[in-house]
Amino acid sequence: MSNEIIVYSTQVCPYCVAAKNLLKTKNLRFTEVLVDKNPEQRAIMIEKSGRTSVPQIFINGTHVGGFDDLSARVRNNTLQELLV
Repeated sequence: MSNEIIVYSTQVCPYCVAAKNLLKTKNLRFTEVLVDKNPEQRAIMIEKSGRTSVPQIFINGTHVGGFDDLSARVRNNTLQELLV
């Protein structure tokens, strides 16, 4: 079984780039959903996360949060809890 990781992002967001790079360093595949040109996807992201900022990261259905939240999970060794 593989992990389902979704990163809602925009094309010009430095935190989005940082989050995607962090996932890549952990050899984790993800699906990127660009919300800057897709209002429907932005609305879905806001409904799912309750936040309007990007990135918004979901791992196996759990809302992780943004880049700071993801990097904190890496530092605290709690990212693995979300992975299958």
